[in-house]
Amino acid sequence: MKQLNFYPIFIVFFIVTFVSCTNKGVFNEFKAVPKSGWSKDSLMVFNIPVTDTLHNNNMYINVRNSISYSYSNLWLFVEIVQPGGEALKDTFEISLADPAGKWLGQGMGGVKTCEVVYRRDVYFPVAGTYKVKIQQGMRENNLEGISDIGVRVEKSGS
Repeated sequence: MKQLNFYPIFIVFFIVTFVSCTNKGVFNEFKAVPKSGWSKDSLMVFNIPVTDTLHNNNMYINVRNSISYSYSNLWLFVEIVQPGGEALKDTFEISLADPAGKWLGQGMGGVKTCEVVYRRDVYFPVAGTYKVKIQQGMRENNLEGISDIGVRVEKSGS
């Protein structure tokens, strides 16, 4: 009986898989919220280095919350500051649970991670470091149950 040699097939499969994957990631970072809670006056600041001013990007906001978090949503004040100082301010709501109370994020155990599209096809007009400042906009002065806030930027399109 003739024995098949799978080694060449494996190598071809690996090369095709490696070449077909594209790296769309530009930036991805999480910042931990203090264990004592997220103060209404506290800002999470992300410094995003931008060198590519030709392609559009998708921007995501990521939230890690405890299942003991008291609300089904999270209101955020988001400010994006360009290298020249021009700023865009926005209010943004993230739903962390459905109307029945089921958590929408991924994860097992007591912490869920929820990634939400903040803006699609973002154009960065100048190269440099963009600052994304995120502040909690809930009615509590010290918000408990949010453990991390993150920002991810990736190239849009296929």
